Amino acid sequence: MKTNKLLLPVLLLFTSIGLAQNEEEGDFIEFNDRRNVVHGVYLGLSTYFGEIDSKDTYIGSLKVAYVANRKFEVGFVGTFLYSEQDNPLTPNEDLLAVYGGLHLEPILFSKSAVNLSFPVLIGAGAVGYLGNNFDDRINEDIDEDDVDAIFVLEPGMSVLFNISRYLQLEAGIKYRFSSKLDLEFNPLSRINGFSGGVGIKVGVFNMGRNRYKKHLRNGQ
Repeated sequence: MKTNKLLLPVLLLFTSIGLAQNEEEGDFIEFNDRRNVVHGVYLGLSTYFGEIDSKDTYIGSLKVAYVANRKFEVGFVGTFLYSEQDNPLTPNEDLLAVYGGLHLEPILFSKSAVNLSFPVLIGAGAVGYLGNNFDDRINEDIDEDDVDAIFVLEPGMSVLFNISRYLQLEAGIKYRFSSKLDLEFNPLSRINGFSGGVGIKVGVFNMGRNRYKKHLRNGQ
């Protein structure tokens, strides 16, 4: 009898623990918040307008990037630039440039509908006078397709508008720094200059959102 009296409280204790565990599993879902990182990828198109040596300049860019936890972007951007230089010393008057490279962009206020970011392009490309205006009176010794390699650093500031999980709009300004040009009869030493414009990003900006969080329904 004494042995049964001792076993009875022990059995009751284990039964209570089992019921408590079942009740806890029914009310709560455990998650690891440190692993709840939001990833994203997108394809972006943008158009900018600016000036080089007080002449109108048009810029278009294509960008592919990965977004880490909505706080930082890293990717590749390619840019095409056209500037109405009207250089009278060359057989081709308008300046063209193509450059591309590494895209880096830290993002502030990432959990808000509107974000502030600071994109930077670090890359290289080519620039030259490749227009279509020819004049027989110009020195025939000038190479019609005079091209030079350049290095480019282009920091900027953008405002990002989160339209949906798959769409983001941006508007911003940039300043372009380039290495010195070495072109025949070229009045420009560099293609430095401000530009401003807008863009669109299409992709998935929050893959795995709330991956480890589930809402309980009806106590289940």
